[in-house]
Amino acid sequence: MTAMVKAEGVHKSFGPAHILKGIDLEVAPREVFCLIGPSGSGKSTFLRCINHLEQINAGRLYVDGDLVGYRQKGDKLYELKDSEVALKRRDIGMVFQRFNLFPHMTALENVMEAPIQVKGEAKAVARARAERLLDRVGLSDKAKNYPSQLSGGQQQRVAIARALAMEPKLMLFDEPTSALDPELVGDVLDVMRGLAEDGMTMIVVTHEMGFAREVGDALVFMDDGVVVESGHPRDVLTNPQHDRTKSFLSKVL
Repeated sequence: MTAMVKAEGVHKSFGPAHILKGIDLEVAPREVFCLIGPSGSGKSTFLRCINHLEQINAGRLYVDGDLVGYRQKGDKLYELKDSEVALKRRDIGMVFQRFNLFPHMTALENVMEAPIQVKGEAKAVARARAERLLDRVGLSDKAKNYPSQLSGGQQQRVAIARALAMEPKLMLFDEPTSALDPELVGDVLDVMRGLAEDGMTMIVVTHEMGFAREVGDALVFMDDGVVVESGHPRDVLTNPQHDRTKSFLSKVL
């Protein structure tokens, strides 16, 4: 079975700052893969490399068997054109800490926009799916509201619906609840639980250890640009093997 995501010796630097220092990992189809670790450990950077928002400096990254951002000919890598990268990126949904909704569009219009503009989908088809997705995230009654009329948790759920509108095979979540008031976190996590139950492959950078323990199939603890420890979430969270993991978890659990 082809891994949905495979990283082989992935390095990423920003100038002199070496952020990712040889990441090796695999994410299976239908798996909920959680990434935890302190701020600055490279989790979000790695996520951005998966859909080529950031270029890697060394190594290989594959999504569903295809190289990310490059074509290989013999031993050489050739960077894909922007249009080719954009085509591949359609298959990967991404939800950020900040919701990044279009402020001048209603919730419904936000969810409809990408399928119409990127896929050339008919408005009626895009609208029907957008209505279905807003219902799925519990916001069918907010379809005509603008982002400014929605709470942070509601905006994040619209952002998830918007990512799903492209019918991706992989969803990336970059600390999707970290900007929310505590009482709004549960609604967003419930939507993510539902996606997991439906078999969506998800990589989730999170501080929500309860979510990782209950919903995650695999968990990686990153620190200083390397994978320190990995395993089943319950095993890593209840019985960490590495001193650095123990130290981190003692502060967050």
